Amino acid sequence: MSKVAKVAISLPENILEVIEKERKAKGESRSQFFRRAVEALLRQQREHEAAEQYVRGYKLTPETDDEIQAAHRAAVAVLAEEPWE
Repeated sequence: MSKVAKVAISLPENILEVIEKERKAKGESRSQFFRRAVEALLRQQREHEAAEQYVRGYKLTPETDDEIQAAHRAAVAVLAEEPWE
């Protein structure tokens, strides 16, 4: 198991009340609640950064007309094979 560090944070009482209600409803400790929240925030930030990198890359190198036509032909071929009935 990796090392664990304890931290102290300050929160407005109204936010702490909401957190307490949520964590108790889920049967979590405060540590579990905050760990889950921080992990979700970090994952969301990584996903956002990846999406931004994708958009930047796409803007630098968009599809060519040939690639768009090839994708269209492939989509038409795949959809033609689907049993629509």
